[in-house]
Amino acid sequence: MICDVFEDFAAACPPMRALIGLDLGEKTIGVAVSDRLGASATPVETIRRRKFTLDAERLLHLVADREAGGILLGLPRNMDGSEGPRCQSTRAFARNLNRLSDLPIGFWDERLSTVAAEKALLEADTTRKRRAEVIDHVAASYILQGALDRMRHIRDGAAR
Repeated sequence: MICDVFEDFAAACPPMRALIGLDLGEKTIGVAVSDRLGASATPVETIRRRKFTLDAERLLHLVADREAGGILLGLPRNMDGSEGPRCQSTRAFARNLNRLSDLPIGFWDERLSTVAAEKALLEADTTRKRRAEVIDHVAASYILQGALDRMRHIRDGAAR
């Protein structure tokens, strides 16, 4: 089930299940996973994109392995908030993935996530080679962490 509204995605995700966060690029897919409490996101790996079927197979293996309850895709909006070709590509990926999984699939505005990940890696004095290896899944963890924080805010507001 694809949830275009984030609050619908948050409501559709079962409690006490990990979420998988994705940073879709043209050549790679950064993958992050949350803990079962939905408190923190951790970078997992970067998948080199080949064909959708192979990419989806790896992603669904990670989903099953982590017993994930939802998949969150970073939505690469333009800086003015509009959606361009990269957003269309991300939405098409979600539609294709939706055919293979019953899990809720949601979107999170990923503007500047790669910039934040790059800054964190620079502050950690990571070599240029190592930054290139990990930037995508670190960016995925920034995307997922933003969504987790919002979900916690939604839950806290509903508990009052």
